[in-house]
Amino acid sequence: MTVVTDSLADEHRALTEACGLVDRSERGKLALTGPEAKAFLQGQVTNDVESLVAGAGAYAAFLSHKGKMQGDVRILDTGDELLLDTERAALQGLFNMIHRYKLGMDVELHKRTLETGLLSLIGPDARRLAGTESLPDTEHANASAELGGRSVLLAVTDAGVDVFAAAGDLPAVREALLAAGAVEAGEDASEVVRVERGRPRWGHELDETVIPQEAGLNERAVSFTKGCYVGQETVARLHYRGRPNRHLRGLRLAEPVAPGTPLAFGERAVGTVASAVVSPTFGPIALAIVRREAEPGATLDAGGVAAEVVDLPF
Repeated sequence: MTVVTDSLADEHRALTEACGLVDRSERGKLALTGPEAKAFLQGQVTNDVESLVAGAGAYAAFLSHKGKMQGDVRILDTGDELLLDTERAALQGLFNMIHRYKLGMDVELHKRTLETGLLSLIGPDARRLAGTESLPDTEHANASAELGGRSVLLAVTDAGVDVFAAAGDLPAVREALLAAGAVEAGEDASEVVRVERGRPRWGHELDETVIPQEAGLNERAVSFTKGCYVGQETVARLHYRGRPNRHLRGLRLAEPVAPGTPLAFGERAVGTVASAVVSPTFGPIALAIVRREAEPGATLDAGGVAAEVVDLPF
């Protein structure tokens, strides 16, 4: 659980009021090339890949045949390849899925995790510092550029801009961004911002028990007009004919609690705390996927601590 210190408060201020720089090079990265790369992914992930054009991208999940998430992935069409960016914990599952099902298709898989660094610029000044004002505001819009005399790929995010560069070029790129006014920030501060924005994360709110709609991902990650993909039947049936038993919610806490704390509504268990932070803006808050009876406005018991259920973002 994140605790507010002076340094975290300063980093949080940079991430929300100016521009913070977070090194996320440990994230998993793969690339697909070949004439059938888009057609292959179209049949494996929840979003529409075949409609992508160079400079665009999409967020998607890859599912089991029962519609449960096996991981999530950002797909960037750079024009030369499809760059796939995922949580490190989901990388092996993504690699295995591609390696297993691409047989017989004209697709080549390339490992990029160690070869490619990633710096996240977060905050209202991110686009100005990265020089992406000409890019569309659309999340995942991307373009090649130069920073610090090095070639980079810039990608628009929900909170700023991500900068991909060859691992050996990353120090020069970082120095150029710091010289332009970015402030280095750590993962703890960026986690606070993520929770404040209500964005679920693989390994926290998202795991192999979750169907995309339960985590509020349908609008971001699922196409209901594309062709078939693995797990589609369950996702479509829930969307058109039913309603999920669980929803991603925010929690305003009377005092800090730890991730994994059980949540009860009256006598009934309704979920567990997934991510918990102490926000300099909102105080103790958390994210959890809870049963649908725990609606916004309800008060839950989080291990003896009162937790008000709220809509997201905070």
